[in-house]
Amino acid sequence: MSANAEFVRHVRDQLAPLGALTGGTFFGGHAIKSGGRQFAMVMGNTLYFRVNDTTRPDYEAAGSAPFSYATKNRVVQVRTYFRAPEALLDDRDLLVAWAHRAIAAAAP
Repeated sequence: MSANAEFVRHVRDQLAPLGALTGGTFFGGHAIKSGGRQFAMVMGNTLYFRVNDTTRPDYEAAGSAPFSYATKNRVVQVRTYFRAPEALLDDRDLLVAWAHRAIAAAAP
């Protein structure tokens, strides 16, 4: 599923307080990077944030699922990216706060 350009613009506008962000398309999705590190991606109309062992439980508690895709033989779950909880999209401050945590999770 390719990234919806209008949704990508909306997300990037909401994330403007983070400063200069880069990114681009990949496999039909859209990557969002800070400091050269990818911390988010958009697939279709869905925003995914990078998680780690510290932040993953918060996403699971919010009912979010990991990014997944189907192959010919199975469904693959990418547990380093979780769907951003819907409430974040209605609250810029909260979205930016979770984005900061995603940026930290993307650090080596």
